[in-house]
Amino acid sequence: MTTVEIEYCVPCGFLDRAQDIQRALLQQFGDRLDRVALVTGDHGVLQVRVDDDVVWDKADDPYDLDVITRRLREYV
Repeated sequence: MTTVEIEYCVPCGFLDRAQDIQRALLQQFGDRLDRVALVTGDHGVLQVRVDDDVVWDKADDPYDLDVITRRLREYV
């Protein structure tokens, strides 16, 4: 099974976005995921990792749930 971690910046207020990502991934792949964990961070981080591989990073890509979901599909 696949483990997903969503690290988000607490001071930046990215919890809502992290929860939106978590919800979208669970709705799309829930039965194929071991867990989708929220990980607190800082310094503007908003990053999605699958089994320690970074599949999406706010620093590199615009926020788009469809893109994040498509990228995760490759790992599930």
